[in-house]
Amino acid sequence: MAVFSIKKKEKKLDKILQKIDALHNNIGLVIKGKPEAISLAIITLLARGHLLIEDAPGVGKTILAQSLAMSIHSAFQRIQFTSDLLPSDIVGVPIYNPQKNAFEFKQGPIFTNIVLVDEINRTSPKTQSSLLEAMNEFQVSVDGQTYPLPQPFMVVATQNPLEYHGTYPLPESQLDRFMTRTHMGYPPVAAEKEILTHIRIEEEVKVLQPVMSGQEVIAMQQLVDKIRVEDEILTYVMAIVTATRNSDHLRLGISPRGALFLIRAAKAEAFMEGRDYCIPDDVKNLALPVLSHRIIPASGYGIDGYHEEAEKLLMEITEQIPVPL
Repeated sequence: MAVFSIKKKEKKLDKILQKIDALHNNIGLVIKGKPEAISLAIITLLARGHLLIEDAPGVGKTILAQSLAMSIHSAFQRIQFTSDLLPSDIVGVPIYNPQKNAFEFKQGPIFTNIVLVDEINRTSPKTQSSLLEAMNEFQVSVDGQTYPLPQPFMVVATQNPLEYHGTYPLPESQLDRFMTRTHMGYPPVAAEKEILTHIRIEEEVKVLQPVMSGQEVIAMQQLVDKIRVEDEILTYVMAIVTATRNSDHLRLGISPRGALFLIRAAKAEAFMEGRDYCIPDDVKNLALPVLSHRIIPASGYGIDGYHEEAEKLLMEITEQIPVPL
């Protein structure tokens, strides 16, 4: 009976991994030559996190978010952030109903499963902050009433780190809500050559077929929660976090939320690898995308070199921390 139970469990795991591979491959039909970015997006989704994509225009930031959403059978909304956007345009607003002689709450586009926030730094800090409660607590509050968001829920935001005219840089409190940050970069030559043979990538995204349901995503997220994290792994994470807080080269170290997000992301990577436990490489592989946007260099770097210096310092710190055997 025990052997039968083990085989049944392995068969179920194989089906789950096949689903994840199908999701990865489906997004890869549109996003060419960027398997690491696709994997990070899926890890963030399975870990109940939010993803910030930074890079120059035209490298596929928006397409990645759209492809992820279209590959999952769930609701999707795109919000183009502009300077005149108001918080009520995102979360919704009470509207008076004369027939009922009462106000009724009209939901905004945030009430969806996957929301694409395009150019998040193009709107005011007040409007940016309207996402904080949704990203942290998966709910919004309007006029003293709390409204839960549908599950699964994920924010994928994009911004151009090279052009700052008319933008509002994200404050640390907003950055800290994003579990991961990634750069798309230019595709490899072979992949870009293949892209040139396609007439319109945007049209290909629209015809992508879902390969996973929202309920399947929720079930996987619950399995990720059960991934084992041994005390040695927790000690390893805390060693990295403490080193950033004590570094003379950093003005701001990793927050407790950052440490928690690193553990959750590591559990999601272990799950994608077919393991029910974390290993040190899960932590080390994800340290940069999970932690680099949470630290501030002590040196006086301009905004153009800020992120590069933060990533460099974080890599130096992680290399100095002994990896548990």
